[in-house]
Amino acid sequence: MFMQSRKFHRIKSCLAALVLLSAAVLPATAAAKPAATSTAPAGYDVVVIGSEIQGALLAKEAVKAGLKVLMLDPRSKPGGELIQGQMFFLDDVNDNQKRSLVQGEIKNLFNGYKAGTIRNAADFQKYYNKVMQGIPLKSGIVLDRVDTKGTSSGKMLSALTYHGKDGVKVTIQSRYWVENTDYNALSGKLKEARIPGMETIYNSTVPDYMAATYMLNFKNVDWNLLHQRILEDYPLTNVRKKYGPNTYVDWHFATGFSNITNRYATKDRQLRLRGLNASYQKNGQVIINGLLIYDVNPADPKSVESAVRKGKAEAPYILSFLRKNIPGFAKAELNGFPEYLYIRDYNRYETKYVLEYTDLMSSRMFWDNVSIGGYSIDLQGTRAIPTGIGFGKPDRYGLPLRSFELKSYDNVLVTGKNVGASIKAYGSARIMPTTALAAQTIGIILGRERSKRLDDLNVEDFKRIRAYLKKDYQISLQ
Repeated sequence: MFMQSRKFHRIKSCLAALVLLSAAVLPATAAAKPAATSTAPAGYDVVVIGSEIQGALLAKEAVKAGLKVLMLDPRSKPGGELIQGQMFFLDDVNDNQKRSLVQGEIKNLFNGYKAGTIRNAADFQKYYNKVMQGIPLKSGIVLDRVDTKGTSSGKMLSALTYHGKDGVKVTIQSRYWVENTDYNALSGKLKEARIPGMETIYNSTVPDYMAATYMLNFKNVDWNLLHQRILEDYPLTNVRKKYGPNTYVDWHFATGFSNITNRYATKDRQLRLRGLNASYQKNGQVIINGLLIYDVNPADPKSVESAVRKGKAEAPYILSFLRKNIPGFAKAELNGFPEYLYIRDYNRYETKYVLEYTDLMSSRMFWDNVSIGGYSIDLQGTRAIPTGIGFGKPDRYGLPLRSFELKSYDNVLVTGKNVGASIKAYGSARIMPTTALAAQTIGIILGRERSKRLDDLNVEDFKRIRAYLKKDYQISLQ
């Protein structure tokens, strides 16, 4: 019996080895499939959903402070508005004494932009890559599930499950979560109340949003001629009477020309050519922010694809129009096409404090400021308000940390165009350098105040925070 048992076990061992060997040489489709879900949730300090520049700046500071950070991007390529949308016409922010309010890391981008060293796609990509260095990034992911639980003060996001291109579901946990997409990939799942949008301007009950923009690239533009022709029409009052309000040209930038663009009829009613914001890049290359596309849903890939396709189709006709009507464009040619849009407005959800129009116009400062704004209140067009509408120019105002904390949650932050602001206040607060400063400041606070939760920071804490922000980062929040 002993001999037979030993022989049996030898045969069994050989058979097991053959099974293992065959599994190793079988094609991947025939071998054992990977587990559908990761075995144990990975833990992080900060998880950022989306790769817009604002969230990248937040993540950068968290990484520098030694926090464990992960960036998950639902888009297939990183960079969002700045890189994929090629939004290379940067809006400056000043107070009413013309003093710049651009601060923090984003000021390096603006300094290069104004100096002409950061103008074309390669320049912007180099800057973005530098910011992203050291930030773990996974692109093309899909958010499958969010798990929340109640706390003594509200709710918290306890875990998130996603999958990548391989289909394997991964569950992660984090101390903080950051919404950093232009279509609420995370916050849209958390059942917070939507902040009313453009529909409130004309008393509608149907949600409405500012138009997206498709950026237009040209080459062989004679910028010197454009500059000279506008100078010949000076004084500036005469230039603006001839070409339209806000028309201005210097050696680097051109704005306005609405008296001319208003004569252009798009081939598709979803599109509109408004006044031009043009940046001279290098060697006859110009990029223009001017082609509006209404009714784009950034959460719907088909809507985005359709808008991009329509923008590309319209570009040759716009080129022909500019050749005939704008000095310096007579020999211009198209110079490539962005594969994405500049999305300036979508759903925003209630935060612990929703910034109001009166806050801006009264120059209100908050005890928990994380940024300073001052841009004009600029609401771009919708189908109902095709030319857009403005509501004045605030001086300087504060943006509190609470306007970047989702209302019912202890650990969900929002960045960029997700800022908690009523629609009029949003017309100013949405501008990149304002939200970029807020995101960087929050990243610094997360790293340096890790012994306290953000919700527990008080007035005295912020006095100390403001002091080290000014001393160590040259960021002034008063």
